[in-house]
Amino acid sequence: MCEDALISGMVPKTMAIRMDKYSLWEEWKEKYPILSSTELLVFSDTLFDKMCQTLHPQGVALIVSVPAPTSLMASDVDSCRYIVLEHLQDPGNMGTIIRMADAFAYDAVLYTADSVDPYNEKALRASMGSCFHIPLVAFANSDEIIVALRSCSIQSIGAHLKGAPLKEAILPKKAALWIGNEANGLTEQTSNQCDILVKIEMPGRAESLNAASAASILGYILAQQ
Repeated sequence: MCEDALISGMVPKTMAIRMDKYSLWEEWKEKYPILSSTELLVFSDTLFDKMCQTLHPQGVALIVSVPAPTSLMASDVDSCRYIVLEHLQDPGNMGTIIRMADAFAYDAVLYTADSVDPYNEKALRASMGSCFHIPLVAFANSDEIIVALRSCSIQSIGAHLKGAPLKEAILPKKAALWIGNEANGLTEQTSNQCDILVKIEMPGRAESLNAASAASILGYILAQQ
């Protein structure tokens, strides 16, 4: 993931490596000129491992700035796709959904400010570097997102148990797919403001899918429209 950050143009303030990874520093300095201004810190195996939450760290870490916020696309585009996350709390779900949005070429991931931080360590690992490829935009609340989407003529699609079966839904080319909180789903206020509600029919015995699984199924289908 550190190399993915460099490939994506992130300029690290500091690079920390374990002693046995010093050759990687020499290799990357030649490969990525942006490291010319980066401070290098070398740690013993014991100290480096204590800095990390993973059981078997890879021996390299970067300190980079969070990417600058971006804005929604102009309203005159013919097609655009967004993922919107409302009150999402699990970092694994956050990272997995970001990775999905990146894989299916979504324009951005929008999220309410009370959602889990997409730059949380677990969310970063789950995103597998996709956090550097796709804009991540925080909004104070869902109403702000609704207003922003409508100003760009982007329709909101809510994942909801009361929605139409996915196979019957007619999905627009300019759309934002809303995924709600893991335990409670979308709030009633938000679902009432969505232009379309859809659900994934499940003929099996499982009661539900988790947020990331549902988002991946819906995200793939929407991306194909």
